[in-house]
Amino acid sequence: MTTYASLKKRLRHTVRLDRAIRFVWQAGPGWLISSSVFVVLQGVLPLIALYLMKLIVDSVTASISAQDSAAALREVIFYIILAGGVAILQIFLQALSNLIQEGLTLTVSDRMYDVLHAKSTSVDLDYYENPKYFDTLHRAQREGPFRPTQIVNTLLLLSQNSISLLAMAALLISFHWGVTIILLAAATPGIIVRVKYSRKIFQWHRERTPENRKAMYYNWILTGNIHAKEVRLFGIGDEISSQFRNVRHILRQEKLAITRQRAIADFFTQTLGTLAIFAALGAIAYRAVLGLITLGDMVMFFQAFQRGLIFLRNILQNMADLYENNLFLSYLYEFLDVESIVKEPAAPLPVPKHLQHGIAFDRVWFRYPNTDQMILKDITLNIKPGEVVALVGANGSGKTTLVKLLCRLYDPTRGQISLEGVSLDQFNTNALRHEISIIFQDFVQYQLTANDNIRFGNLDLTSTDPASVRHAARNAGADQIIASLPKGYQTILGKLFKDGVELSLGQWQMIAIARAFMRDARLIVLDEPTSSLDPITEYEIFSRFKDMLKNKSAVLISHRFSTVQMADRIVALKNGRIIEQGTHQDLMQKNGYYAHLFEKQSRVLSKPSNMTSS
Repeated sequence: MTTYASLKKRLRHTVRLDRAIRFVWQAGPGWLISSSVFVVLQGVLPLIALYLMKLIVDSVTASISAQDSAAALREVIFYIILAGGVAILQIFLQALSNLIQEGLTLTVSDRMYDVLHAKSTSVDLDYYENPKYFDTLHRAQREGPFRPTQIVNTLLLLSQNSISLLAMAALLISFHWGVTIILLAAATPGIIVRVKYSRKIFQWHRERTPENRKAMYYNWILTGNIHAKEVRLFGIGDEISSQFRNVRHILRQEKLAITRQRAIADFFTQTLGTLAIFAALGAIAYRAVLGLITLGDMVMFFQAFQRGLIFLRNILQNMADLYENNLFLSYLYEFLDVESIVKEPAAPLPVPKHLQHGIAFDRVWFRYPNTDQMILKDITLNIKPGEVVALVGANGSGKTTLVKLLCRLYDPTRGQISLEGVSLDQFNTNALRHEISIIFQDFVQYQLTANDNIRFGNLDLTSTDPASVRHAARNAGADQIIASLPKGYQTILGKLFKDGVELSLGQWQMIAIARAFMRDARLIVLDEPTSSLDPITEYEIFSRFKDMLKNKSAVLISHRFSTVQMADRIVALKNGRIIEQGTHQDLMQKNGYYAHLFEKQSRVLSKPSNMTSS
């Protein structure tokens, strides 16, 4: 298994841009080519504009002593018109460049979300039970969508500024090489400050990820629909708001402290640059006074120095941005480089479509990654085709964990689980899970249409195949409920979106059961499938469920023994071990663990009726 410590060691804080450039190219090659063309054009135009300004000043100066003032004026106007045209062209190119950069940014961001979503849905379930993974995911989601585009846009700006700087440097060297040295000396301290504080901010973000996530969680509690009822009933809004403010206060103060230090450093470096500008102005003006250069030359050289300093600062800023973006982009690489614990076989075998022997657990032991406690201990169990096996036991006895192994959300720590005599790890995981239909006790309530809520159980069927959806709904007893909704199967369920209709928890559960019935799977797993249904509806659904099985296998987890006793075989677990199994009658005659649980539940259920009769 790849640990988070090893992932952290693999991060590279050097400027490595190839992955970002390749990603942007794959996402929007047309946008990137267009941006590159505009970079060259925008890099050359400042030199042309500067030279035209020199010609304007020299023409004005010459016109003062010219005998033909009209001709001199026409020359000045001609150069002014050219300079205006260049200025308008610069504005036009900048507007188009902004449009292209926005198109590139949006395209790359959408592509990055696709990558993040694909990775999020492919990583092992274990990562979703690990807080360090959520830190990694949070950082990747925050930085991933925009950092690659920023890197490429910065590279384009770096190219544009470099072209312009080379032109200005050539011009300044023709004046005096010492001015170029002043230019470099004025801009260098700023880049040192930027790199230093980029690393500080990066390290701060990394160390404070848990607190940032906690603040987001508090915000979710206060604004989300899941917690809305309890927040109001228990009056915890002010308490959660207070905790949110406390976390944000700490984060704000620390961020401001770093920003304050950086602002002070920036003040001194910019002051140094300003002094350099006026020193250069003095040198250029001195040569103009001596008559060594014309007034137009003075304006051109001074503006060349000013612009050269701006271009050089931009280049150094671009390099610092590349460094900073690369640091933060390492969060994305850290997430994308997460490796799966559940490995795919090099040459997967086809999953059997027809079961003759069924599923077998052979001395299976299991503990969750990064823990020492064994959850399942020496489990040996066979589930035959057409057989309904019920798992019973107290909370924490290992029932749901056994199901997770069956679905290959995890692999056993020791032992083997096989289908038709072939170990589950020899099959392609997606192909294997396609042969399993499951509803967990914490089933999802998709705030989408009723049709989608059921259709998600089998995406091999198109959204225009209502017959299968309605058949599954009828088997789950949900058809009449859906038919009574304002738009039938096209009604949005839940209150998250406009025109949504909320269902009771029992109705939601029937929708989830219909989703499980959609798939023509070899194995059906129902984990507390009817906990919110009344006994009559539960009995009707389970009766239809048994008729649907035919040559399929089924695993049922339930605390309702009225449902459990309808199973073909009952397996009782305690502390991760199978302690007894058999039919309801067999286990009641044994008067063991199962019989004790059954009688205890019967006494509890009988109390309300006794109280009523009295």
